[in-house]
Amino acid sequence: MKYLPLLWANLTRRKTRILFTLLSVIFAFLLFGVLFAMRQAFTLGANLAGADRLVTMSAVSLVNSLPISYGERIATVKGVQEVAGEDWVGGYFRDPRNPIFAMAVQARRFLDIHRDYQLAPRQKRAWLADKRGVIVGKGLAKQYGWKLGQQVPLRSNIWRDANGNSTWIVNIDGIFSTREGQDSQLLMHYEYLNDTRAYEKDTVSFFVLKIADSQLAGEVGQSVDALFANSPDETRTATEKAFVQGFASQFGDIGAIVTAVVSAVLFTMLLVTANTMAQSVRERTNELAVLKALGFSNRKLAFMVLTESLLVTVSGGFIGLVLAYALIGSLGFFAGALLEFLPGLFIPAISTLLGMGLTLVLGILAGLLPAVHAMRVSVITALREA
Repeated sequence: MKYLPLLWANLTRRKTRILFTLLSVIFAFLLFGVLFAMRQAFTLGANLAGADRLVTMSAVSLVNSLPISYGERIATVKGVQEVAGEDWVGGYFRDPRNPIFAMAVQARRFLDIHRDYQLAPRQKRAWLADKRGVIVGKGLAKQYGWKLGQQVPLRSNIWRDANGNSTWIVNIDGIFSTREGQDSQLLMHYEYLNDTRAYEKDTVSFFVLKIADSQLAGEVGQSVDALFANSPDETRTATEKAFVQGFASQFGDIGAIVTAVVSAVLFTMLLVTANTMAQSVRERTNELAVLKALGFSNRKLAFMVLTESLLVTVSGGFIGLVLAYALIGSLGFFAGALLEFLPGLFIPAISTLLGMGLTLVLGILAGLLPAVHAMRVSVITALREA
């Protein structure tokens, strides 16, 4: 601590230069946080997918619907324990800029298949008995301040009723909790949507299957697809993880893209910071020689230079990550449909730890050569040239 005034004086010697260097570090880690949140959003569903669940969708495309009657035939396949149809709602609250990840599901079957959705018994009974009822995740309820028993207007950018109305009035019967990143969903009764919409009746977007043995997923999937081969609505069945990965792959290899962009940004930041530290040390050659003459050891000078470098990268990285958290928290107003299909948009704790670890590594790397230069300063030569 006794050297802090000296460190601060050295850092602020060229205020404009250090300010722009700090801004480059802040921007780099702001981008780091945002990109890793996007990566999390695209991969979270695959990471949390159940090993004993399959998804059956249209062989043509996910946007093509399947007859709800397919569910009864799928249930007859050996190894299938439960089948539930699900339909995209395309929901939003009051304004399209407030998208909601809303699904119309066969409620009882859905809860039997997805045991990770934790719902109080009383709320479960209320939902199952209320055709207009919905259950919402804790995160979504907190976002809009929804309470149990409240009626809310759920609007859809996909469906209309016979009168051309796009609003469904629903009752909040339950607030569920589940794993991180999956608590921003709304689940309504499929029957309510299906009975009131004006078109595409008795169809679903896909079916979720619970199977007895995850080791037989491939065989079960082939058997399901064989049922509908050469029919007007052929199917493609895959594991839930493959289904989510396939959806994410439509946007490209997110992992590779994020890694490439972050690597380029951090490498550029390293060069900028290293250049700043190198210039700072060269400008202070005479001062370093004086410090050595006063008894400062080579190790102490190197430590001081590395500390200056770390102060820039760690403080800049911390500010950048804080800004990333703030930006991701407000991204719902701008991301629109992306958040509807990818609700798990948040910065995971492991990425935050990785980011802070990188601030230390980059700080050391940026200050390493200047620190070596400080150690090699010759007192006699530097003072003679002064």
